[in-house]
Amino acid sequence: MTVIALFGAGGKMGYRLSKNFQGSRFEVRHVEVSDVGKARLKDDLGITAHSADKALDGADVVILAVPDTMIGKVATGINDKLKAGTMVVALDAAAPFAGHLPERPDLTYFVTHPCHPPIFNDETDMAAKRDFFGGVAAKQHIVSALMQGPEEAYGLGEEIAKVIWAPIMRSHRVTVEQMALLEPGLSETVCASLLVVMREAMDEVVKKGVPKEAARDFLLGHMNVLGAVIFEETPGVFSDACNKAIEFGKPVLMRDDWKRVFDMDEIAASIQRIT
Repeated sequence: MTVIALFGAGGKMGYRLSKNFQGSRFEVRHVEVSDVGKARLKDDLGITAHSADKALDGADVVILAVPDTMIGKVATGINDKLKAGTMVVALDAAAPFAGHLPERPDLTYFVTHPCHPPIFNDETDMAAKRDFFGGVAAKQHIVSALMQGPEEAYGLGEEIAKVIWAPIMRSHRVTVEQMALLEPGLSETVCASLLVVMREAMDEVVKKGVPKEAARDFLLGHMNVLGAVIFEETPGVFSDACNKAIEFGKPVLMRDDWKRVFDMDEIAASIQRIT
């Protein structure tokens, strides 16, 4: 049986993993330093937290379910206790990309992250429809990267990732650099920023007298149909009026050089701020 030491097991992300690992083929040893996290594990899941030393004794895999700003500190703190061949799993590309994992060529570094349930989906169960994050009831895609280690280690890492983020549809293999382009680049720097702008735009028309409920319904409905066409979920074309609005609106809203956010030095700077 593969033994996993799960660090941060009672935290926001670690608790999700602790719950999803129940009933899996893996033996999981839960590590949690906070009293609140320990109580949550015990009261909700019937899990007793281990000390780091006990969890690491003979562990095949270590999962760092801790904040990005803590990954380097935690990884360095346990580095001398990891046997050669141990797989260290990070749940985000930021800290690995920034070089916060110890220089240990004899370890396997695996990184995995959820795509989250897609906007266009076939969910009918209410719990799944309301599972926006994923890993509970809604199906989602995932991305994973083998940062270093033998090629055959990817299969184990992907198996663990599919348990962590279940239920899974597509599992994509990417590099750590590509994952950094996806996040923070695509998902946060671009997508989250533009969504915030759309919310501010909605608030602006509300200030000008449009009822808030009407503005929200109108915006979300148009996001649905426009998104379906733009991302080729359905065949269709925009009206001449819509195309004219885009032709005028895009240069007003976007700088000419906005795609520089995907230059690797910009990605690195963004990750440095995060970590």
